[in-house]
Amino acid sequence: MSDIRTKKLINEPEGIIAEAIEGMILAYPDRLRVEGATGRAVVAINGPRDDKVGIVVGGGSGHEPMFAGYVGRGLADAAAVGNVFASPSPDHIMDAARAVDGGAGVLFLYGNYTGDVLNFDMAVEECEASGIPARSIAIHDDVASAPADRMQERRGVAGNFFVFKVAGAAAEQGSNLEACEAIGRHALANTRSMGVALTACSLPQTGKPNFDIGHDEMEIGMGVHGEPGMRRGKLKKADEVTDELLDTILAEMQLERGDSVSVLVNGLGATGQLELFILHRRVAKRLEELGISIYRSWVGEYATSLEMAGASISLMKMDDELKSLLSAPCQAPCLTVAGALAPQGKHTPRASEAVAGFTAIDRSKLITKGPVTPVIFRDAMLSVAAAIAENRDWLSKLDGVIGDGDHGVTMDIGWTAVKQALADSGDETITDISNRMARAFLNAVGASTGPLYASAFKAAAVKVEDRLNLDATGMVAWIEGISTGILSRGGAAAGDKTMIDAWIPAVAQAQTALRNGGDLMACLEAACKGAKEGRDYTAGIESKRGRSKKLGARSIGHMDPGAASAHLMLVALTQSIRQAT
Repeated sequence: MSDIRTKKLINEPEGIIAEAIEGMILAYPDRLRVEGATGRAVVAINGPRDDKVGIVVGGGSGHEPMFAGYVGRGLADAAAVGNVFASPSPDHIMDAARAVDGGAGVLFLYGNYTGDVLNFDMAVEECEASGIPARSIAIHDDVASAPADRMQERRGVAGNFFVFKVAGAAAEQGSNLEACEAIGRHALANTRSMGVALTACSLPQTGKPNFDIGHDEMEIGMGVHGEPGMRRGKLKKADEVTDELLDTILAEMQLERGDSVSVLVNGLGATGQLELFILHRRVAKRLEELGISIYRSWVGEYATSLEMAGASISLMKMDDELKSLLSAPCQAPCLTVAGALAPQGKHTPRASEAVAGFTAIDRSKLITKGPVTPVIFRDAMLSVAAAIAENRDWLSKLDGVIGDGDHGVTMDIGWTAVKQALADSGDETITDISNRMARAFLNAVGASTGPLYASAFKAAAVKVEDRLNLDATGMVAWIEGISTGILSRGGAAAGDKTMIDAWIPAVAQAQTALRNGGDLMACLEAACKGAKEGRDYTAGIESKRGRSKKLGARSIGHMDPGAASAHLMLVALTQSIRQAT
C-alpha cells in the first residue's frame, strides 16, 4: 500500500459529518432541516405530510450529493446519514423515519451492502414495533459485482438515483406503501450500472489512498466505496472504456430496437464534466446505432466516492409509467425537475421515543466467584479500545486491499464511543457494561460492524447475567456470547473469510482449555491462539461474504481485517486482565 498522503479541506476528522450536515442546512435553510437526537436525519422542510408515504434514503457519507442531496419535495422526505462509507445506525434511521411518518408508512431505499442491510433491517423491525408500517428496498444495480443468477448479491451504485426519483414521485402523487415499494422495485429491475476507477480515494481519517493503482491503469467494475473491481487493466481511450462498460450493461438488459432508456453518466468525485460529456457522447452514439432512444440524460456527479477519479454509466429501460414518474416535478438541493408542485399539506411529526434504561439487578443473587471484577472488566475494555486506536491505520490498510479501507476507522469510532460510554458506567455489573457497550457501538458505527458487535455484546451480556465477577467459566461464556451474537445477526459461517473465522476457533480453543482444567489465563491465552490461527487462515481462502466477495480469487492471499481486529481485541483483553490479576 502506498505511503502517499492525501490532502483535504477539513477540520478534525471526527467532526466532518456534523460539520458537513450543518453546512448543508445553512446552504439550504428553506429546504432542509435536521431532526432527531442523533443529528443525522436530514429532512425536507416541505416534504413529509399526513397520509403520505415517507421516503427515507440513506447510506454512508462520502458519496455526495447522495444521499442527503436528494432530500426535497417530490423526491426523498429524509436521509439518514452515516459515517464515511459506513451505514447509518438504526437510531439515525429511526430519527428519519419518525420525522417523515404521516400514518401511511415509510419506505427505506439504500444500497445493497451488508452494513446497510443489517441496520435498515433493524430499523424496519423497530418501526413495526412502534406501529409504523415499513418496507425497504436494497438497491442492487451494479452488473460487475455478481452474475445475473445471483443478482440479489449485487452492490448498489449510481442506479440508486433512478429508484429514488421514481419512488419519491409515486409517494408525492399519493400512492400507498405497497404501490411505492412495487414501483421502486420495478425501477430497480429495469436499471443497470457499471463503473471504472482511475485513481483511489482516501478516507479523511487516514489520509492515505485506499488502494494502489498505477498511473497507466484502470479498475473495471469498482464499487463506490473504493472496492476493487472485476479486473485491472491498462488505461484505454474514452470510447473504448465506454464500450466496455456499456457492452456489459447491454448484454444483460437485452434491449431491442425501438426501446427507450434514460441515461446517467456519473462522475466519481474527481472527473470533470469535460470527460463525462465525452463518455455520454459515446453512449448516445452507440444507442443510436442500436435504434434505442434516450428519454432523459443526466451527466455530472450524482453518486461519488470521495475524490476518486472515474465514472459510471447507468441505464434504466423506460415504459410509460416510469417516464411519467421520472418526469414528475421535484425540488431537492441536487436534483430539480421543473413543474408545479401541489400545495404542502399538514404534517404532524411523531414524537421521539425514550431510550430504555438499564434493568435493575439484584446483586445478592449473583455469582461472585472469579478474579475479574466489573472494574477490572471495564479497564480491560478500555485497553481494547486503546489497542484498536493504535492499530487503526493497519486495519484500514488491510481492508483497503480487499474492501473499502475503512475497517480500522470504523472499529476505532466504535471503541472510542465505548470508551466514552464507560466513563459514565459507575457501579455497573459486567452485564450492564456489556449492554452499554452494545448501545454505544451501534449508535456510533452503523456499518456492518455496528449491528454485529452490538449483537455480540448483547449476547455476551446474557451469557454472564448471573455473575458479578468472572472466573474461567464465566470468561469463556462471555467470549462464546460474542461469537454467537455475531453469528445470529450476520449469518456468516466458518470459512466465509470474515471476523467469525477468528471468533469461532477462539471459542473452541478456550472451551477446550476449560474442559482440560485450565484457569482463567490459560483459557484467555487459548482464545488468543485460536483467533490468531483463524486470522491467518483467512489469508488463504476466498471471500464469500461482504464487499470483498466481489473479488473472488483476487481476495486470496490477503488477511481478513475483521478477523485481524478480533485477534487484537482478545490479545488486549488478555494482557489487561493478566496485569490486573
